[in-house]
Amino acid sequence: MSEDKKTFYITTPIYYPSDNLHIGHTYCTVMADAMARFKRLEGYDVRFLTGTDEHGQKIQEKAKDKGVTPQAYVDEIVDGIKKLWATMEISYDDFIRTTEPRHMKRVQDIFMRMYNKGDIYKGAYEGWYCTPCESFWTDTQAGENHVCPDCGRPVQKAHEEAYFFKLSKYADKLRELLKGGEFLQPETRVNEMIGFIDQGLEDLCISRSSFDWGIPVPIDEKHVMYVWLDALSNYMTALGYPEVDDGISSENYKKYWPADYHLVGKEIVRFHSIIWPAMLMSIEEPLPKHVLGHGWLLIDGGKMSKSKGNVVDPVVLIDRYGVDALKYFLLREYTFGQDGAFTNEVMLNRMNFDLANDLGNLVSRTVSMIEKYCGGVVPAAGADEGPDAELKEMAVTCYERVSKHMDKFAFNLALEEIWAVIRRTNKYIDETAPWVLAKDEALKGRLDTVMHNLAEALRIVSVLIYPFMHHTSAEIRKQIGAEGDVNWEDAKLFDKMVGATVKKGEAIFPRLDIAKELEELEALKAAPVKPVCTKELIEFDDFEKIDLKTGTIIKAEKHPKADKLLVFQVDFGGEQRQIISGVAGSFKPEECIGQKVVAVVNLKPRMLRGLESNGMLLYACGEDHSYKFVETKADNGIEVG
Repeated sequence: MSEDKKTFYITTPIYYPSDNLHIGHTYCTVMADAMARFKRLEGYDVRFLTGTDEHGQKIQEKAKDKGVTPQAYVDEIVDGIKKLWATMEISYDDFIRTTEPRHMKRVQDIFMRMYNKGDIYKGAYEGWYCTPCESFWTDTQAGENHVCPDCGRPVQKAHEEAYFFKLSKYADKLRELLKGGEFLQPETRVNEMIGFIDQGLEDLCISRSSFDWGIPVPIDEKHVMYVWLDALSNYMTALGYPEVDDGISSENYKKYWPADYHLVGKEIVRFHSIIWPAMLMSIEEPLPKHVLGHGWLLIDGGKMSKSKGNVVDPVVLIDRYGVDALKYFLLREYTFGQDGAFTNEVMLNRMNFDLANDLGNLVSRTVSMIEKYCGGVVPAAGADEGPDAELKEMAVTCYERVSKHMDKFAFNLALEEIWAVIRRTNKYIDETAPWVLAKDEALKGRLDTVMHNLAEALRIVSVLIYPFMHHTSAEIRKQIGAEGDVNWEDAKLFDKMVGATVKKGEAIFPRLDIAKELEELEALKAAPVKPVCTKELIEFDDFEKIDLKTGTIIKAEKHPKADKLLVFQVDFGGEQRQIISGVAGSFKPEECIGQKVVAVVNLKPRMLRGLESNGMLLYACGEDHSYKFVETKADNGIEVG
């Protein structure tokens, strides 16, 4: 990688793992992913960060309700988030968790820097607190009805000892920053934030003492840091700032900071455009270049939220239509910064018109005609005639228009420019009528030119759509015979396809029966919950025959004759047993050593591929059919029951 390569650092919010993510969260991450892929394609050295904000009262209460530790609770949710991003093929470079030691140590250091600056003091907080939003409000802000201005839920009166950050000290600097017009976008958010400052900034409560699920305040361990001081610091701690004695270098901080873009939902713009820059002013570090506040996806006029029960599961849509189709819809349908209504019908129509009719049809027609009229090989072109020059000019200059829109995060307009080329290419087929040219041998040269131009236009489209739909890009290139990696510079050229061999494949985007799809999506939404019990009922006396005990795995290795089996040596406190399980797909042997397990110890021994198994280990099985150890803290040999 070239040393003089420009860097580009983009972040999403770190998501709060109080529940599984929905398509509203997906929207933000898909935008960040498309921009990261685009900048990499342009040649930038990109750093793309996402992650999870895992502390706070809300998490502690949810964990208590479920009867698990806060850490166990967030671990399960975060595992689901990572699987969702893997399904979405999100190309992040780092995933930060605020429960990681690399983050916690650095947040404590940042606290001390602010404290030593004289910007933190101890006092008492009295006001209104919204647990779901982790936000404090004044009497004026909570209003007569005592509800959270952000989420509309009831707030509770709170009074407790706390540490405060002198946010009010930075009001003038913050106002000046926002009025500069570059830091926060869109402009409507700027006016809102300046109005918030003009109401009078109060000092910010940055610690809590009424619960303990958080990072301890380094000068007072009765307190944990308030969520926003903890959470906002992630953008720097993930880069290794500040240096602490844990072996992690701050070279990435020196290389990538300040961030080019913090991409956040409009509901947390205030924290990122007022509290975060004030913290950075306090510790005298550079401010991020831009904060972008995107709008919400709305259903029935309201924001998607688990509490309202109006969320859309992106996995259902991906399973049905593919990840590229979902990404295209989210990026093409909505204008950045504005709210947008989500309905299945709007999504399906967009998929049919743009993906099936326009793009899918163009690929199918082009490859079929080159196979039929040119023996499957892209021919050389002759002199331009008729609409040739217009098509070429539109195709080779499209990258300029796409780049300008992407620089403004106008994904919908960038895609519209690409689709203008796709529609023009479809029109070109109708104008040149290759099926007519093919009837006259004297027009073979003209037919070859038309086929060449169609292949070149599709190759350029395959480059342009790569940041948004990389699978589709690859499939187009495969069918038209475009070799080599996707290169942004190739979108500026119209002479690379001579001699390429095309090969027709499956339809890229089959046309959908919208009425049928709407009906089936509604059926999926209303589908009954799968029953937990799928076998015949047993009597309690049958269950009492099972002898369950806890043990500790002291050795684990792969079965020498079976790839799916792991051979465990388990210590039950005085007795060791060999137990074999078919879980090699879920665990690496070295990860299992020291793990406490629950086992059936009165199961008759049996031979498994030549080795004896004396017992059965119990696991939890997820929807993806992967296994997890049943959590237990009991000592060796203790009965479970």
